[in-house]
Amino acid sequence: MFRQLSIAVAISAVLCPVQTVYAQNDQQSEKIERVEVTGSRIKGVDLEGTIPLTVLDQDAIKRSGANTIHELLKDLSVFKGGSGTFSTSESGGTSTSTPAGQSAASLRGMGPSATLTLINGRRVAPSSFAAGTENFVDVNSIPLAAIERIDILATGASAIYGADAVAGVINYILKDDYQGAEVNTSYTNSFDSHDEAKKQLNLVYGTNIGESNLTVFADIYDRNAFKATDRSYTATPNLVNGYSYLPKLENSPNIYYFSSRDGNELPAPNCKTELVTTEYGEQICAYYANQDDYLETPFESLSTGFMFNSTLGDLDWHTDFFYSQTKSKAYSSPAPINQINDDDGPFIIEDALFIYDNADGSNDLMDQLYIDPFTTQAGRDVYGFAFDARFNSPRTVEVETKNFRLVSSLAGYIGDWSWESGVTFSRSKSEQEAIDGIYNRYQFHAAITGELCSDGSLATFDGTQLNCAQGQLMPFYNPFLQGGANNDAVLELAKANPSRSGESTVYGWDLNFNGDLFTFNELPIYAAFGIEARREELKDIPSLDSQARAENGYLVDVFGFGSSLSEADRTQYAAFVELNMPVTEQLELQIAGRYDHYDDFGGTFNPKVGLSYRPSDSLIIRSSWSTSFRAPSLTQAGVKLRTTQSSFDCGANQAVADLYCMGDGTEVSVNSLELGNQALKAEESEALSIGFAWSPSVNTNLTVDYWHFDHEQVIDTNMTAVLDRAITDASLRHCGLVPQGQQGISYEQQLCEVTDNAGLNIESDGANLSEILTNYISEFNPREDELFLPLFRDHVIPLENTGTQTLAGIDFKFDHRFLFAQGNLTLAFDGTHYLEFERNKPGSDAIEKLIGTYRYPENIGRLSIDWEAESYYINLGANYTSSYEDDIEGLRGREIDELEELGELNDELKRDVDDWLVWDLSAGYFINDALSIRARIDNIFNKEPPKLYGSSRGFDSINHNAYGSRYTLSLSYRF
Repeated sequence: MFRQLSIAVAISAVLCPVQTVYAQNDQQSEKIERVEVTGSRIKGVDLEGTIPLTVLDQDAIKRSGANTIHELLKDLSVFKGGSGTFSTSESGGTSTSTPAGQSAASLRGMGPSATLTLINGRRVAPSSFAAGTENFVDVNSIPLAAIERIDILATGASAIYGADAVAGVINYILKDDYQGAEVNTSYTNSFDSHDEAKKQLNLVYGTNIGESNLTVFADIYDRNAFKATDRSYTATPNLVNGYSYLPKLENSPNIYYFSSRDGNELPAPNCKTELVTTEYGEQICAYYANQDDYLETPFESLSTGFMFNSTLGDLDWHTDFFYSQTKSKAYSSPAPINQINDDDGPFIIEDALFIYDNADGSNDLMDQLYIDPFTTQAGRDVYGFAFDARFNSPRTVEVETKNFRLVSSLAGYIGDWSWESGVTFSRSKSEQEAIDGIYNRYQFHAAITGELCSDGSLATFDGTQLNCAQGQLMPFYNPFLQGGANNDAVLELAKANPSRSGESTVYGWDLNFNGDLFTFNELPIYAAFGIEARREELKDIPSLDSQARAENGYLVDVFGFGSSLSEADRTQYAAFVELNMPVTEQLELQIAGRYDHYDDFGGTFNPKVGLSYRPSDSLIIRSSWSTSFRAPSLTQAGVKLRTTQSSFDCGANQAVADLYCMGDGTEVSVNSLELGNQALKAEESEALSIGFAWSPSVNTNLTVDYWHFDHEQVIDTNMTAVLDRAITDASLRHCGLVPQGQQGISYEQQLCEVTDNAGLNIESDGANLSEILTNYISEFNPREDELFLPLFRDHVIPLENTGTQTLAGIDFKFDHRFLFAQGNLTLAFDGTHYLEFERNKPGSDAIEKLIGTYRYPENIGRLSIDWEAESYYINLGANYTSSYEDDIEGLRGREIDELEELGELNDELKRDVDDWLVWDLSAGYFINDALSIRARIDNIFNKEPPKLYGSSRGFDSINHNAYGSRYTLSLSYRF
């Protein structure tokens, strides 16, 4: 098991004495500090231009006007495309949403878990609250005030750094040996009348203490909320037919079609909004998500820490520490109200309609309804009807995250070989609590049937009357009665505050050596080698009332709120070797290899070969090939049961389409339970990069790089495939809930009453599902848009290694500086052109081409014109995102019809989202050596985001933003 690890360690042991002997022959040689560059472990070698590295230095960080790491990185082309790079604009108020207040960075659109995040070359504990099942490092937890520069390597790097560096590495380099003090403050807001202010204050102070240096920092940041209703172009839906049948209680419920005599939804007479006409000709009280959508959530953070360097004899001791605390809220649309078993249309007693009685005692609405018997929770047989509604308040969660990181290392020399060894302790702890919009399903159903006690307990029925063990029986809650204080007080008793607690910890130790191995053709061969050990622990524990439990029929106690119960740990060992070999004075070879062993899924060896050729001092031709891997995240390996939504794509599988989508190629989302899988294999990737860096003069630079990734064994759920397998595998088909310990698809119980022509039902081996569908339609006569096998809820779907994705593109960077007597003018451009982004469709071997589709623009770029004089600078920049297809496939038929009426669709029933070009202007003035001021305007022409019909928001919040024009004012003072 440890054979490759042992070989690597043996090589390390052999190399040590060689360098000790060499050093003894040059005991008096001066020790020169060697700097390590991201992308290589070898220190002191001139690697400029040999690797495609993007560096954001201190000047670039300050000029950006960014308040957070996410704001700094989001417009770089390597972070664009797909949906991997996200911020709190994508968070929600449910337990399994993207965590509120947290942000992730994703290179090449491959997802945040495929991007390795380092601080000073060492790992950071990921967030304990995963995005789905992808663990990621919350970049909001990294204090911007402590950052000296950021190195971005957008190519596979597992041979150097190990797991997760599939798409590349982001290395945050902290300030070091700082002298003096600096205060920076900034204020950002839009020119709109709404207040979306962002305020920041940070301090850095550094001083020498004897032969040591201490640098301390503190950073405070506060951001106001930004709602969709704050802009005219996001306040209302793009499509009238993008409504939901479930209005807020305050607008008045609809009568469920099951209870209506004409088989259509009926609005209550006092609907507070304009009625909407559906495709069935119904008049309903509707709901649109825009009214409760937060484009940015309120957020505040505080961070502090220090960097300490000291010399202890012949040793250098370095320690860095930081602590950050963030608080945020997130919101999701108000929770739908379902029956206790999660079916649509909760029942309420007929007395609820007394408020619509006429003066003579008649009731026009009652005459349009079927009043049917139903059984309450307490066991009473009563009469009533079903209604459709959602609660009033958005589901709101509050998240507090505390991050702690301590790294301490010693470095020295053995002869002329340098060595360094360090320990890392990093922890992220998050606490989440629902503070509004969440209701207990049992208490609510007791409330609407008059069976809720004043202490929140449920009344019992003795066959004659209802009884409360404590407290007194409350009157029934009437959802049709608006503005009644006593009525609202009953509903308040059903409120719940589910919580969630998570902790993620990384313990690490490393030892590495650096030096000259031997000479070849009178040129030194440089080497680095080392070993690492790491322990990772994660737990994500929700409160019991938000867990799906088999003993409770997988029903979460509260409406519209799920959880991910995860707990796992892992120990990993690694050894690596890297060689830098100048074959000739012009040709240089980099060879690296790393073996990682994990105690839960085994080992993996990843090599890298890099070649750089300098035909002249101004030109470098470079290439590299490497393999990388991503270990299954601890959440993916350790999730016990995660309540979520799974999608299946009928466009990928015609057999699935015929049974579940009426033959159409649509996408459908259903409630499901996701299982972890300890048998998951690591994701693997092969990366190729070829390019050149050319500097024809000291003022001109051009780099062009072609890159290609083959990413295999991608981890995800694959409900399309499970539905396809269930066609022939009866063990995956279940009437009602999936039994505990089993997997598969849950069908409505009534489907078991139907058989195929041979008398076999849905659970029988050899059953013909097409015949069952035909006979089901004949027996139950469902609505015209429900002619498919009816699914129930809580399908149990395991995580799998679902397939592959291939992507390729070309990165361009160019800058030229013109020198004038009064200052310098610099023109710069960088961009990415995607050549390929393909992956297999879930449940199919068919390959889908993503370039040019929703959220996958083909071209991304930035142009910059910068004038810099002795005491000021002015910069004009532009960010460009090319057009791509709208997400039409996910729309309902009624929305497609509306788009056709609007003339928005082409002959292929598709639509392109407009490209987006946004200009920004920034300037800075250095009053003296100590004081400087900066100003910046983003989106100076106040351009609206391109209209998008495939999103309820009406625009793409990943590739565009809805702020309009914003300004930032900054002040820096150094003393």
